[in-house]
Amino acid sequence: QELLVESGGGLVQAGGSLRLSCAASGRTFRSYAMAWFRQAPGKEREFAAGINWSGALTRYADSVKGRFTISRDNALNTMYLQMNSLKPEDTAVYYCARASEAYKAVPTRATDFLDSWGQGTQVTVSS
Repeated sequence: QELLVESGGGLVQAGGSLRLSCAASGRTFRSYAMAWFRQAPGKEREFAAGINWSGALTRYADSVKGRFTISRDNALNTMYLQMNSLKPEDTAVYYCARASEAYKAVPTRATDFLDSWGQGTQVTVSS
């Protein structure tokens, strides 16, 4: 089991940037793919970006590709999401998640990740 704590959210105007962080506790962070999901009010949680165990492979939702960059520092047990050119449609609570198994690739389905989302971090993009 790991504890995942998101931070870095806030209020930003359209076109601005934010950098989210996900700090993980435990000894197995390095072995698992990680991902950022987001959930807007009244909508289901959706995949935004994912990264494999080593950081060599990344995947992005079409809606964020070219604007968001996911990365990880296994030495610090931390994952990041650099968000540039933010749009109002990016407004959501952002959650980090750890894959439930040692997948070789980058899973994108919520069911492939541990169901322990924590509180997330709120990102609000104004027009």
